[in-house]
Amino acid sequence: MTLIERVLYNGHILTLDPQHPHVSALAIIAGRIVAVGSDSEMLALVGPGTKRDDLGGQTVVPGLTDAHIHWALTSQKLQWADVFEVPSKAIALERVAERVRVTPPGEWIRGWGWSQDFWPEPIFPNAADLDAVAPQHPVMLSAKSGHAAWVNRLALRQCGITAETPDPDGGHIQRAASGEPTGILFENATDLVSRHIPDLTVEQLADRMEAAQALALASGLTGIHDFDGPDCLRALQILRERGKLGLRVLKNVNDYWIDGVLEGGLRHGFGDDWIRLGGQKIFADGALGPRTAYMIEPYLGEPDNYGMSVIDKEDLQERVSRASAAGFPSTVHAIGDRAVHEVLDVYEAVRREEALRGETPAMRRHRIEHVQIIHPDDAHRLAQLGVIASMQPIHATSDYQAADHYWGERSRWSYNIRLQIDQGAHVALGTDSPVEPFEPLKSIYAAVTRRRPDGSPGPEGWYPDLRLTVDEALRGFTMGPAYAAGMENRLGQLAPGYLADLVVLDRNLYTIPPDEILETQVLRTMVDGEWRFRAD
Repeated sequence: MTLIERVLYNGHILTLDPQHPHVSALAIIAGRIVAVGSDSEMLALVGPGTKRDDLGGQTVVPGLTDAHIHWALTSQKLQWADVFEVPSKAIALERVAERVRVTPPGEWIRGWGWSQDFWPEPIFPNAADLDAVAPQHPVMLSAKSGHAAWVNRLALRQCGITAETPDPDGGHIQRAASGEPTGILFENATDLVSRHIPDLTVEQLADRMEAAQALALASGLTGIHDFDGPDCLRALQILRERGKLGLRVLKNVNDYWIDGVLEGGLRHGFGDDWIRLGGQKIFADGALGPRTAYMIEPYLGEPDNYGMSVIDKEDLQERVSRASAAGFPSTVHAIGDRAVHEVLDVYEAVRREEALRGETPAMRRHRIEHVQIIHPDDAHRLAQLGVIASMQPIHATSDYQAADHYWGERSRWSYNIRLQIDQGAHVALGTDSPVEPFEPLKSIYAAVTRRRPDGSPGPEGWYPDLRLTVDEALRGFTMGPAYAAGMENRLGQLAPGYLADLVVLDRNLYTIPPDEILETQVLRTMVDGEWRFRAD
């Protein structure tokens, strides 16, 4: 008999396996669960070299996967000016000034996470504000949405952006009445600056990832679905070569480098259980924060603003069709209801092509990222087409004020994970870090309560009938991402044959009052049968 390498016992293990939903012990060989059951059953398998872990009655759940994260950007952001959700422009400028004091003149200062919607006067800042605190440093502060940037005049000069600079395709340079750039760039216009900022070496990026990974494991994450560029993949491989990779990664392929992947003959799922290729990532529109999400009806108070499409529908269909024929599903960023509608039209057409080739929806697991607002007429279509709803519950609580302000009564159809679950769509939940913290328990709290940590907007939450159960939220961070990655036969549950990825918590999420979810502590995190984080 093969030696049992490790037994976990005396626990309250919530497996998400309908055959054995609650057990107290499990046995592991070579990074996989080989048996589950009672303490006596599992301890009977112990041999002389078996490691035994007494869980002390604590709760165990399957490892959590963030189904939408920008891992390279998240890892780098830890070294940037912290302007995340600061409550005023003045505080944002103070944070920049702090970085200025420790940064040699001439070097770039980066930051992430500001949003004018959190400020007493919710209006966009300008370059002059940054000039006052950083006259000798080019500055680029990315908005919380990731779809706008705030830069100073030195950055504009170094990047050659003037009154004569035309708007790039899919982007917009905000201008004063004189025509001069104000310092706010939208969508693809941010690339006019970001491409001039020196990149980290891949080795430096791997170093940043190792530090970020320690925080991710401490938050209960055992896997991520990444949406950054090829440098992220290179750095992940370096981290693996060093023997330091401790998270399972589904690496999606942005459309600007899909050609090389297809020419190499690679297909979805290429790789292994540590790093594997996901789908082709494409942007269809912008975001709510800068009011660039593509809408069927205009934004309230802005009768001429319908947001913006960043890709022609015909071009989108050609790209999705080409990738599908080559073995890749697509995953399309769509936030506005018109963007979601057009992406669904594209998927409907491509599904017909796939059917003619004898391919089922399970063979091409297309996704829509965010689905932040959907028209009622399209509510059923993700489930009908077998399209995965990749959504972020914490966006609802972060954005509810902006949604109410700019979408009004349409907000009932926004951030509506409940709708997709009820329709029968596959749902995979994530955080969109660094847009939101990559701490899944905060997102589970948001999903279950529809409230912010401070209790706003009130005891019942925002549109309380859209709240999820704990079980639905937990499955969204376990079984949902496993299905999206094509790994549902070995990930997302704690059952024989499944990978030994799990999290030990100090309380049972199913039985505590919802407010206690935020107080729940991750005690240990296991990936591949090895403890990667221990709080003690």
